Amino acid sequence: QVQLVESGGGLVQAGGSLKLSCVASETIIKMDAMGWYRQAPGKQRELVALMGIGSRTNYADSVKGRFTISRDNAKNMVYLQMNSLRPEDTALYYCNGRVYDYDNSRWNDYWGQGTQVTVSS
Repeated sequence: QVQLVESGGGLVQAGGSLKLSCVASETIIKMDAMGWYRQAPGKQRELVALMGIGSRTNYADSVKGRFTISRDNAKNMVYLQMNSLRPEDTALYYCNGRVYDYDNSRWNDYWGQGTQVTVSS
């Protein structure tokens, strides 16, 4: 069972920056994708940024040009650099890792506990 632990959240003023980190208990090389999701109060969890095979990235439209996902395979870490933060970015941010289980034809998802990001106006 892969464990993911996020860090780096906090309180920041609008326009500021934060860098989230996620460390995995096992090598992330075997992950088919690593990503960041967020959930604001009263809202569904949504994809923020995803890095798949070949380091292909995908971002939510609302964060394009402001957030950047990256990974360090040697350290088993994934990062989310967040710039030009807005109050609407306030949410609990979760790290996610996905591995496709070919034996059972399904995705296995691993989640961290989340780190809170609060952006004040």
